[in-house]
Amino acid sequence: MNKHFIRRTALVAAAGAASFVLAACGSDKDASAGHDGHGSSASATASAAVSQGEHNAADVAFAKGMIPHHRQAVEMADLASRRAQSAQVKILAGEIKKAQAPEIKTLSGWLTSWGEEVPAEGVMDHSMHGMDGMMTGEDMDSLKKSSGKAFETAFLEMIIKHHEGAVDMAKTEKADGSFPDAKKMADAIITSQTAEISRMNSLLGTG
Repeated sequence: MNKHFIRRTALVAAAGAASFVLAACGSDKDASAGHDGHGSSASATASAAVSQGEHNAADVAFAKGMIPHHRQAVEMADLASRRAQSAQVKILAGEIKKAQAPEIKTLSGWLTSWGEEVPAEGVMDHSMHGMDGMMTGEDMDSLKKSSGKAFETAFLEMIIKHHEGAVDMAKTEKADGSFPDAKKMADAIITSQTAEISRMNSLLGTG
């Protein structure tokens, strides 16, 4: 009896161990499927949904408004780099172009990823004149025709107004936007362009 009892006990123990191993393997397989299969897919879908939901109408308006605004600032900076006599004005113009040209690409990339249209280049850049410090076509023509000290004064006065408009747009984005990178850019614009306004006022002798 003892032998039979021991043998039976051993068989039960072995069967239990085998069941445990099979269950563990099944759990591993399920976990793996959840990670590499449906679980991963669901996670990616949720992540994409969160990413798509990070921007709102204010972010789109900010990008669409800031692109032509920056393009005009770069155009003015290009003129100053060639026409200005003051080394300080030329340095400032170079800094404006260096900061804003890459931001145009970033803003355009955001709009494309959101399925929004990127503002066309050319005359459309001046369609916002009268808003947010944008210059009119006549303003730009007048700047192009000026030279020497008259050019520098006109450039500084125009770009100060232009920067003030950009700062206002950035403040609106910070208040109403939801896309983290756009709000971060808005904060950088406020900081950098406010500092540049002070520098330009000093160059005009009014700061």
